[in-house]
Amino acid sequence: MTQWGGDEPLQGVVDKVEPWGFTKFSALGVEEQRVNEIIKFVGDPDVHKRLGHGFRAEVKIVIWENEAALKAPSSAMFRIGNDWAAFKVENGCARLTKLTLGKDNGFESEIIDGLKEGERIVLYPGNQVTDGRRIKERVLSN
Repeated sequence: MTQWGGDEPLQGVVDKVEPWGFTKFSALGVEEQRVNEIIKFVGDPDVHKRLGHGFRAEVKIVIWENEAALKAPSSAMFRIGNDWAAFKVENGCARLTKLTLGKDNGFESEIIDGLKEGERIVLYPGNQVTDGRRIKERVLSN
């Protein structure tokens, strides 16, 4: 937990996920689906005792973790029928590659089969990217 008013992130373990969700509208008027979770603090109690009722905090909850997983941006994946695919970059050309995906958090997908570590893929492939088409690499910068 960060952004709670203290200098150090707080650590905790999810104790309970409430069995019902609710709809809330953000300050910008965006409809959001939410569910409450009960988190038990772990670690030094002196650190988290300054957190009071009604404080706002940013919480990151890890629901699955695999340090050895091969991951790729979900924005590179698309459907072909019932299969997942991406365009692999080979010798300056896009190559349609079927994939077997595992876990997906909306940002990254676990690649079970179809890609190897170090292979490059096309992000946000448009409708003009086709199998065998020559492509020019653009480097993303911050």
